[in-house]
Amino acid sequence: MSFFDSFTMTIGGKAVSSSETIDVINPATEEIVAKAPDCSEKQLDDAVAAARAAFPGWRATPIEERRRAVARIGEVLTEHQADFARLFTLEQGRPLDGAAQEIAFAAYWANEVSKQDIPVTVTEDSASKRSETRHVPLGVVAGIVPWNFPVNLAVWKIAPALLTGNTLVLKPSPFTPLTMLKLAELLREHLPPGVFNVISGGDRLGPWLTAHEGIDKISFTGSTATGKRVMETASKGLKRVTLELGGNDAAIVMPDVALDEVADKLFFSAFANSGQICIATKRMYVHEDVYDKVADALVARARAAKVGDGLDQGSNFGPIQNRPQFERVKNLIEDAKQQGLRFLAGGDVPEGTGFFVPLAIVDNPPEDSRVVQEEAFGPVLPLLKFRDIDEVVARANACEYGLGGSIWSADTEAAADIASRLETGTVWINDTLYIMPWTPFAGHKQSGIGVENGKEGLLEFTVPQTVTIAK
Repeated sequence: MSFFDSFTMTIGGKAVSSSETIDVINPATEEIVAKAPDCSEKQLDDAVAAARAAFPGWRATPIEERRRAVARIGEVLTEHQADFARLFTLEQGRPLDGAAQEIAFAAYWANEVSKQDIPVTVTEDSASKRSETRHVPLGVVAGIVPWNFPVNLAVWKIAPALLTGNTLVLKPSPFTPLTMLKLAELLREHLPPGVFNVISGGDRLGPWLTAHEGIDKISFTGSTATGKRVMETASKGLKRVTLELGGNDAAIVMPDVALDEVADKLFFSAFANSGQICIATKRMYVHEDVYDKVADALVARARAAKVGDGLDQGSNFGPIQNRPQFERVKNLIEDAKQQGLRFLAGGDVPEGTGFFVPLAIVDNPPEDSRVVQEEAFGPVLPLLKFRDIDEVVARANACEYGLGGSIWSADTEAAADIASRLETGTVWINDTLYIMPWTPFAGHKQSGIGVENGKEGLLEFTVPQTVTIAK
């Protein structure tokens, strides 16, 4: 059987098809890559029941065995890296090298998470009492994964959930379900039945999953608007939630920036994955003294970049992943043009097949323009001038989001002071997009609730249990 056909869900360790299917579209060609199962409500019930039945045994499994199982996920990804990368490009659109990097990083992630420890804290050890706090699994976790990083962001949920003793029902995006369906298929022989279930489906499936009475926790990555609906649904059953939501991240480029050293980083901070990253630079504030130099460096790189089919040799940037997002990005560009804003690069979206948007840079738009205020989630970057530090910090913070931000300066001590004033969960100095398994990742304001990754993120999949013994 080919790696690229016959996609089934995994429920209770078994292959499950569906009478209904959803089309998975290649965003570069708009052709149907494959048909994925469209999970029925009964099949969802079966998946949750399988996870519930597997939970007592998995919870009781020694942690060293759970470590080996999580590490095995990484090994399976590595063993099939080339096939996973090609499948990834077909459904997600990213050029093949970038797809392979995501598969490799997800494998590394699983291996690193498998090494993490679940802490036990002794809170009292007196003549009369011994009290210690453990962290025990919650039960059945629902993982909901977006389309921009369909493998790595899934592993962000799979690895800590399973390591801590939970069982999982994972729902990939209907735009990019194939890699996760295939991973679950390959893991059937390595995990006990019901521990890891993967279901796929259209828009009806998400609300069914989040409302299901058999779910104890929801780990969701996606838009803020959808995250609010998830939280509202979860509140009815007091389900635990971790929500990693949108961002409108600001970069602040100081006049002493070592541009020759960081120009490539600045460029990729905005345009990596065609701008489809929650922590991408969405607004770049550049000191007026170096504005023209920074603009020239970014424009040169944008004009040299090749946007094309991810399977074509030489493509640096792929298409927007799906038509609804493609239309939103086009609408944002058209609004900027109607407002008379000047494009230093890009600005014209070609007609034809595929959801391609040339890399676009907007020259110093007004702060209240849509291209500044809205998260593009595409390759559209507004460059904005500033003169005063207090002013630019206020502008950067005047946003409903607070996911990430960056400071670019030769004076790292001064940059760290500016960083401490930003209302975001992560700030990078002379760097960007750096997140590792041991790094807590959280959003401020409407960028999310809870934490992913690091010790703090691991413990999001547990609940404290304090045991006190009278001596």
